[in-house]
Order: sequence, then structure tokens, then C-alpha cells
Amino acid sequence: MTPEQIAALPYRPCVGVMLVNRDGRIFAGQRIDSDIPAWQMPQGGIDEGETPRQAALRELTEEIGVSPDLVTVQEETPGWIRYDLPPDLVGKVWKGRFRGQKQRWFLMRFTGEDRQINIATTHPEFSEWRWLTSSELLDSIVPFKRATYAQVIGHFQRHLPGGA
Repeated sequence: MTPEQIAALPYRPCVGVMLVNRDGRIFAGQRIDSDIPAWQMPQGGIDEGETPRQAALRELTEEIGVSPDLVTVQEETPGWIRYDLPPDLVGKVWKGRFRGQKQRWFLMRFTGEDRQINIATTHPEFSEWRWLTSSELLDSIVPFKRATYAQVIGHFQRHLPGGA
């Protein structure tokens, strides 16, 4: 696709979840479809008729087996955070219909136990998972999402250890 064709594409409406445990560490999963280190927080598209909050809770259950009763929603980003896919991925991801994603992010406090996290879901997205500090997360994310994650961490920083 040409740069002009890419620029004309819309952003895919999506949600993301920063799931934080009692110690203030952030859930990150290694993408199952990646041969390189590609850690990320749970995220996914918003279905028709679904609010961003409903989508975030659904994605958490679908991706890591955490049901809504195991989290407390603490905050939501006030607007959309956008990122563009690298040009070589635009035609391969989402059937070439989107240039990237616009995301609403939710900070959720995990009130359950680690044993209640289950990445062996019906359609697994992660091969392994761990709790990371915000700086470890930024070091582990794929480069094209790093600025987005920095924005999300900055927005929710006051809820993290050492936050303002």
C-alpha cells in the first residue's frame, strides 16, 4: 500500500487493560503469535453495541480468564490513544482495513490470586505471562507500541508505585 492509501484508512476501535496487582506490578503477556519478545497488556476490539468498558471486561475474560468479579475498575483514559502500524504490517493485520488502533485504556486492580489467571483460553493469545514494573513493561513492548504504552503509564502513574 502507498503512504496515501494507508493515511486514508481508519483506526480500529479498541480497548486496553492495565491490570495491576496488589504490589503495583502490571500484567504482561508474551504474544503467542510472535517469534520475538512481544509482551503486551490485554487488549482487543470493541464489538458492535458494546461500550468500551464492557469490551475491556470481556477482553480480560477472553484473553486471561479473569472475570469481572476479580477486578476493580479504577480509571479510564478520557479520550482515545492512537497508534499506527508499521507500513509493512498494514496490509497483513486486520485484512488491511485499518492503519492502526484507537484505544480506550482502563486501569483495573486485580483482586484475585495469580492462580486465577488462565492464559490457556479457547483462543489463546499469550504463551506466558508475568507481573512487570512500568519500566520493565516499556522495555519489553514492541517498538511501534512503546509511545502508546508510555502515554498509558503516564496517565495512570499516580496509581503505580512511586506515582505522583
